[in-house]
Amino acid sequence: MAAAMAGTVAEWYEFFLYGTASALVFGQLFFRQTDSPIDGIIAAFALYAVGFLARPLGGLVFGHYGDKYGRKRLLQLSLVVVGITTFLMGCLPGFNQIGYAAPVLLVLLRLIQGFAFGGEWGGAILLVSEHCPDNRRGFWASWPQAGVPAGNLVATVALLLLSSNLSEEQFLAWGWRVAFWFSAVVVLIGYWIRTSVDDAPIFKEAQARQAQTRHQQLGVVEVLRHHWRSVLVGIGARFAENILYYTVVTFSITYLKLVVHKDTSEILLLMFGAHLLHFFLIPLMGYLSDLVGRKPVYLVGAVLTAFWGFVGFPMMDTGNNWLIMAAITLGLAIESMTYAPYSALMAEMFPTHVRYTALSLCYQVAPIFAGSLAPLIAITLLNKYHSSTPIALYLVGASLISIVAVGLTRETRGKSLHTVDAESAARIAALGPTATTPRRADSLA
Repeated sequence: MAAAMAGTVAEWYEFFLYGTASALVFGQLFFRQTDSPIDGIIAAFALYAVGFLARPLGGLVFGHYGDKYGRKRLLQLSLVVVGITTFLMGCLPGFNQIGYAAPVLLVLLRLIQGFAFGGEWGGAILLVSEHCPDNRRGFWASWPQAGVPAGNLVATVALLLLSSNLSEEQFLAWGWRVAFWFSAVVVLIGYWIRTSVDDAPIFKEAQARQAQTRHQQLGVVEVLRHHWRSVLVGIGARFAENILYYTVVTFSITYLKLVVHKDTSEILLLMFGAHLLHFFLIPLMGYLSDLVGRKPVYLVGAVLTAFWGFVGFPMMDTGNNWLIMAAITLGLAIESMTYAPYSALMAEMFPTHVRYTALSLCYQVAPIFAGSLAPLIAITLLNKYHSSTPIALYLVGASLISIVAVGLTRETRGKSLHTVDAESAARIAALGPTATTPRRADSLA
């Protein structure tokens, strides 16, 4: 668990850092300035979305080789690449120094970072879910998920220390870069912890079976051919969680600055308190999914997502710090109900020999249409209508997609992964002759 969570903390430190910098710094530093400050923020959020485009490709590549050669090696590689690209982002000169080369280089690094980030989540989840007991998978598999707020906490502390001890001019000039450079330390710690883990016995069994299989299909081909319904469920299930999360965590920073007129240090302090509570809520919801099932916890969270926008933004509009923190915490509490059970639910829907590929595909494709666009859509709606109501309606739409997706799937609580493998093999065998014929002994000579 520590190895899976360590990498998740490191990578989400870097990813949250980028999202926060998009809201606070990048719009002013890497883009040509216009009369409206919102133009730069929109450009920064558009660039923020670009990184999500590379994540599915990274997920498929890392997933394919992770299913073939093991989870550990690919996880170490993804962690190192994300760390290097984040460090280099902190070294980039701005638009005033190199003109349009600044956003171009930022896009390039963002794409490489997104590619590597695409391979992280699936492998980290499988390190835990393939080792843990079937009746506690919801709890244990939620801990890598808790690495998200933990990484956000580390990033928030780094930015808070810098922004509170530097002037606005100093923070924009060089202070934010220190937080990006600190990623090297975070990555080294995560990499060192991951050197001590090994792949689960169930993976090694599946790996041995696949070695005896003639004409093996490419992992993504098998996933889309035999498990396409589960893939659609996995993608649709993420809409409520993903859009709510990036609305609450990324867009809210911009909303609080432009609409409520809070300063950077104040916003980061409020975010810190919310992320701290979020860290404890995720394993709690994972544990709850072991008690009552994945679907009930998930569906309640998806329904509540539809209401947050009508409650959360008015709470922020009061300007009261306690109510603002309560609004952010409420949003993250609702999000944890859909995020915590997701890892166990997905692990229990796909067989071992393609599980890394399938999980990465579901997890990384959804944000292209969901979370990656959420801050951009939210700021555009705010700029056009000057009201948070259209953003709240946007969350309602996301909620409905996830309710339908999860409502169509079966409950998987307590299901053995060996049973998942056996059911998948039986279903494929029932379709007739396939490319899963064992090699004859003489063909191995």
